[in-house]
Amino acid sequence: MKARAGGSAASGGGRPEALAALRAAGGRVDEFTTPPVGHEGPRVPPLAARGRLALTRDELAAWGERFGRAAHAPLVVTLAGDLGAGKTTLAQAICRGYGVTEAVTSPTYALVHQYASPRGPVYHLDLYRLEDPRELENLGWDDVTTAHALVLVEWPERAAGRLPAGHVPIDLEHAEGDAERRVLLAG
Repeated sequence: MKARAGGSAASGGGRPEALAALRAAGGRVDEFTTPPVGHEGPRVPPLAARGRLALTRDELAAWGERFGRAAHAPLVVTLAGDLGAGKTTLAQAICRGYGVTEAVTSPTYALVHQYASPRGPVYHLDLYRLEDPRELENLGWDDVTTAHALVLVEWPERAAGRLPAGHVPIDLEHAEGDAERRVLLAG
């Protein structure tokens, strides 16, 4: 598994509202984490929710829509993964669930897209083309990440430590031996 940009939820990369959205998106808490053998206590400890799901494209979209419906601004969600792992597909689904009705496209060249939702603005950032974290200033990074908005960040590792402490990390990986599935690592 790859290291998460900005740290895991256990190291301060999550917050209770974000974890509630993760749990609501999954439908069942046990999809996100299972306690170690012999461990008594909550299935999802505060600030430490982690999950691993193998999903088809349609299942990934459905999960993203549930996550979007459960999300509450302000919330920064990072979407990490290799090219073709499904980051933009997941961002589109989260936006639909959040109430965005216009077409959501990859901001690879524009770097930032803003969408309107009845619940508030959504910012979708793609940092793939950044060569240096100092370039974030040109995107209005501090204003975007502190806005009362849903903020989706693809390629968050390019932010090199500039992610807000309360962000929700989501990683996507190609499922080994199954070209039709992606592995979603949440929390």
